[in-house]
Amino acid sequence: MRYLSVLPTALWLGACATLPQQTPVEPLEPLNPDVIRPLARPSNLNTTPAPTPPPTARTVEDFDTTTAEDRAAAVNTDADTGGEKTLGNTVASLGDPTKPGFWLETPLVSSPRAGRVVSNETGKEVLVDLIPIDGPATAGSRISLAAMRLLGVSLAGLPELQVFGR
Repeated sequence: MRYLSVLPTALWLGACATLPQQTPVEPLEPLNPDVIRPLARPSNLNTTPAPTPPPTARTVEDFDTTTAEDRAAAVNTDADTGGEKTLGNTVASLGDPTKPGFWLETPLVSSPRAGRVVSNETGKEVLVDLIPIDGPATAGSRISLAAMRLLGVSLAGLPELQVFGR
């Protein structure tokens, strides 16, 4: 019986305790697409943007909107490679197939630049735009559909690439 009389007193004292005040969190404002802009395309990049695939694209050929001239220029590695240096190796997966052109999104660079990738599997090489992404240098990369096709690697695979930059 004695415990029953202590219980209301304990509850009453507990209710008197002061809890720390929480600062109210203001709701985040919605993102404004007019304020968030992609990085400007540096003038020294080696490819020109290919047209965006049509909304009805279903096949690899539909998504790869590069022209024969674009592909020929991307494999023309006889061009001046002065100032080029090895950035490292990376394992790449297929990037966004709706993003046209020849590019590699990689943590091996901190700013966009022109570059070249060589497949360890096939030995083929392609000139690409190197686009920085967050992560340690040991993290994987994402490569464009058009570049994967020119490298002759499986679109479902994870090719190991040597990356060179200018």
